[in-house]
Amino acid sequence: MKVFTKIAHLQNALFDDRKQGRSIGLVPTMGALHEGHASLVRRSVEDNDITVVSVFVNPTQFNDQNDLKNYPRDLDADCRLLEECHADYVLAPSVDEMYPTPDTRRFEYPPVSTVMEGAHRPGHFNGVCQVVSRLFYIVRPDRAYFGEKDWQQIAVVKAMVRHLGLGVKIVECPIVREADGLAKSSRNTLLTPDERAIAPAIYKALSESTDYAKTHTLRETHDHVVDQINSVEGLRVEYFAIVDGNTLQDIESWEASPYVVGCITVYCGHTPIRLIDHIKYKEA
Repeated sequence: MKVFTKIAHLQNALFDDRKQGRSIGLVPTMGALHEGHASLVRRSVEDNDITVVSVFVNPTQFNDQNDLKNYPRDLDADCRLLEECHADYVLAPSVDEMYPTPDTRRFEYPPVSTVMEGAHRPGHFNGVCQVVSRLFYIVRPDRAYFGEKDWQQIAVVKAMVRHLGLGVKIVECPIVREADGLAKSSRNTLLTPDERAIAPAIYKALSESTDYAKTHTLRETHDHVVDQINSVEGLRVEYFAIVDGNTLQDIESWEASPYVVGCITVYCGHTPIRLIDHIKYKEA
């Protein structure tokens, strides 16, 4: 496995691979890698001749500078995990290497980019599109791999790919969870032991609500999930949206769409740590 800090050096290696007809997969990450990331890398290794993993904490997608400052970073541990997963190349650039000049491009893909995370984290998806599009231009992958935990992000990236006419296939991979149901996330490492103990209540409420929904209205189900989570000391729901799975727009009843997803963001602890998850109620 080769680790590159310079974009041009990675591109030179990829030029030779491309000349030999090798397919290229990309797994974009912000580091602090865990089994969820590993599952994406293994899928890319299975699908492609060459797998590139980017490790870059992207400052343009943080609207909270404390969140950026505290985001976990451990490149050595990341590289050990990636070597075990048989990644071929790691791109770990500095901010100046990734953005030699400020990126002033604007990306808006309503309605998918303006609801939920888009509404609560202004500028977040613009930053995601800036860095992901740049990675796509740098690597020119055949396929790029994203975890379903960041479910809305996938919808935004797909919209960007269509808009820019990029010839990359977006591959969605299932959420990887801890044994107690908590979705694996780099942010989990920031939880104290007490916070980690209560965090699984998020998925427990979501999971149990799929049965509750069979005999209750959408609004009743929404309120039930919020009440269940907020009743746990140390947890506070920022938003819970039950939406059409394609448009990401709120719906008023279960009958309004054949594809219904509940998306949630919860603050955990006193710091607090912001955790996201989702549940599918209906799939077309």
